[in-house]
This record gives sequence, C-alpha cells and structure tokens, in this order.
Amino acid sequence: MALMWMQSSASEWLAAASEDPRACKREWRFGLTGIALLPAGRLWDVVIVAEELGRGVADVLEDLPLLRPGPVLCDARRSQVGFFVPPGTASRCLGPGLRCAGEGAWITAPAPHHRWGSLRWLISPDGAGTLNQPDVLALTLKRAAGRPERGLGG
Repeated sequence: MALMWMQSSASEWLAAASEDPRACKREWRFGLTGIALLPAGRLWDVVIVAEELGRGVADVLEDLPLLRPGPVLCDARRSQVGFFVPPGTASRCLGPGLRCAGEGAWITAPAPHHRWGSLRWLISPDGAGTLNQPDVLALTLKRAAGRPERGLGG
C-alpha cells in the first residue's frame, strides 16, 4: 500500500511541472510511449552529464548517510544522466562536461516508477519534492571526474 502511495505522490509531483498534469499522467499510464515532455525551470532544473560519470555519481549519492538524493534520470540512447536540482541552478551551471536544462528547456520523462528501458529513473522522484543539493552534486561530480573541488558555478 505504501509503495502505491509513493508512486502516486511521485506522479503528482512530477506531473505538476507539466502545463497539463492530467494529460501527462494519462500518457504515463495509457500512452503509446509512456513518456511525457516536461518543462524545466518550474519545479526543478536538470544538470546533465555523461552516462558513465552520472551512474557512478548517482550510486555515491544513494549511499551518502543522512542525505536523501533527488531524482536522477538516465537516457541510455543519448548516453547521459540528468540530476534534478532546484530551479535557478542551471543559470550558474558551468563546467567541463556539464549541460543544464533550466527555464525555457524541456526534458522527456517516463513515469516516476519506470526503472527499466533506455529512458529510466536511476533514482525515482520521492513525491515530497526532494531535489539533489547543488553543492553536494558539484563536489561529487568533481571528485568522480578527478577535478579540483569548486561549486557548479565554476
């Protein structure tokens, strides 16, 4: 029962970014692709990195004590991983190998419980709106990539 509630609240939270949340949830449940197009910059921005680096960082974030990681989306077709961060993060997102989706950008997203296939969640949204902390993400990315430690801003 708790798992169904978590899936429902995660769907509600993620779909809230859509211009039409009901249509978004309908696509996830009954659509041909099960994928919705969502605007970044409303509830979250997305920091995008190469898949190999992103998978390793997602594993580290899941293992950190006392820290609930935010959603992490893997797009195996594009060999990239996206970390959901607070809105506004994309405007100061600089660094080698980083791309950021903020206001004016769109992402494709499967239903929050979708953890298989070429577009899937490595860490699903929790329904409470938990996002990855930019400073923690920046430090983890830079350590994993073997670069000096500075924030997402450079």
